[in-house]
Amino acid sequence: MPEAWSEAWPGIWPWIVVLTGAVATYVWRGMGVALSDRINPEGQLFQWIGAVTYAFLAGLIARLIVLPVGPLEATALTDRLAASVVALAIFLATRRNLLLGVGAGVSVLVLLTVGRVTWL
Repeated sequence: MPEAWSEAWPGIWPWIVVLTGAVATYVWRGMGVALSDRINPEGQLFQWIGAVTYAFLAGLIARLIVLPVGPLEATALTDRLAASVVALAIFLATRRNLLLGVGAGVSVLVLLTVGRVTWL
């Protein structure tokens, strides 16, 4: 773009980026609304997509537990496994309450990691 644009309209580039992102988002949403009557959510295609999605998510969670990156690398595998088991148990015991399950898992991981550093 010519330099005259940025001189004539200072600060326009952030607005162009936001508007482009909004248009790209709402075009797909509009197409989804237009096609929603023709889609069978119980069909084989959506069952396959759901199965692939759950498998992908399970793989990512397993990778985070077994081969973590970043700050999670500093925690012990046993702590991560224990926190995962507690999180799943609380999630299932509270009628699939995701907030309580995640909160319990995080709490257990923090307590075990701090306890390991503090007392061992």
